[in-house]
Amino acid sequence: MTYFQCDYVEGCHPAILQKLCESNLEQTPGYGADHYCESARQKIRAACGREDLDVHFLVGGTQANTTVLAALLRPHQGALCAESGHIACHETGAIEATGHKVLPLPSRDGTITAAQVDDYCRAHFTSDVSEHMVQPGACYISHPTENGTLYTKTQLEELAAVCRRWGLPLYLDGARLGYGLASPESELDLPDLARLCDVFYIGGTKCGALFGEAVVISDPALKKDFRYFIKQRGGLLAKGRLLGIQFDVLFEGGLYRSICKRAVEQAMAIRKAFLAAGVPLYFDSPTNQQFFVLTPAQGEALGQDFAFESWGELDDGRTAVRFCTSWATRDEDVQALVGAIAAL
Repeated sequence: MTYFQCDYVEGCHPAILQKLCESNLEQTPGYGADHYCESARQKIRAACGREDLDVHFLVGGTQANTTVLAALLRPHQGALCAESGHIACHETGAIEATGHKVLPLPSRDGTITAAQVDDYCRAHFTSDVSEHMVQPGACYISHPTENGTLYTKTQLEELAAVCRRWGLPLYLDGARLGYGLASPESELDLPDLARLCDVFYIGGTKCGALFGEAVVISDPALKKDFRYFIKQRGGLLAKGRLLGIQFDVLFEGGLYRSICKRAVEQAMAIRKAFLAAGVPLYFDSPTNQQFFVLTPAQGEALGQDFAFESWGELDDGRTAVRFCTSWATRDEDVQALVGAIAAL
C-alpha cells in the first residue's frame, strides 16, 4: 500500500537526521537557548527580511495554535476563522478547552474575506448586548487552507487592514506553509507574512522535519512573556536543540523551499492525470493537497493499492477525496498512481 492520505507519514529529511546524529552527544543549554536554535532564528529572520522578529520553536501545530491564541486572547474573547479552519474542525476542541470560543465564518474554498471580518466586528461592537456575547479577539487563517487554496497578496493585505482597524491580531497557521510558498500560483512570500501578519508559524512537521513548528511574532506588543505561555502549555522543550537543529538545516541553502516545490510538482502530475481521466476537482488547489470526486467504483479500484483521505460523501453517492504528496514522495509511486488513474 502506498500512502497519499497525508504529508506526514515519513520521518524527516536525511540531512536533518544526519545532523541530529552528528550532534547527539554534544552538550548544549536547554529550552532553546542553544546555538542551533539561535542560528535557526537568524536564518528565519533573514528569510523574512526582518531582524526584529521573535522566533520560538514548538513541537506541533495544535500546540502552536493553542499557545498563540492563549497569548492573543483575553478570557472573554474568541477567534474568528473559516468554518473549515483547522482549529474549528481538526483539533478536538483544543481552543474551546482552554476557555476560548472559535467563531466560524462561512467559506466554500477555505478562505475568509476582509468584508466578512468587518461585518462580524461591526455587528458585535455596535450591538446593544455585545457584552453578553463572546468578543472577537483575533483572526485565524491558514495558508494553504484546509482545502489547499491560497490567499492572494491583495486578499491578505485587505484582511490585515480590517484586522488592524478593529484591533484584532492576525494569526496565520502555516502547517503546510512550505507547499504554499512553493506553489507556482503563490503571490506571497515570508517577507509579506512578516509585514501583514502579527503572528504566523512556519510548519516543519509536514514539510521535512521529524516534528516542530517555528512561531514568528512581528507585533512588539505580542512578544512580551510569550515564553511563559509556551511553558504553561507544556511546549517549552527541555532538549530544545532538537527543534533548532531541524529548522537550521531546513533553512540552509533553500532546502525548505526546494523539497516542498518538488512535492507540489508531483501533486500537479497527479492532478493532470485525474483531469485527463475525466475525474472532476472538488477544490481547485494549487498545492500538494489535491481534491477530487470519485465514484464508488473508482474509489474501490484506487483503494486496492493506494491510501487516500475521504473528504465526505456527496448527495449523489460519489465521494470527495484528498490525495497528498509530501517532501519525501517518490517519483515511482506517483507514476504508479498515474498509471492506475489512467486505467479507471
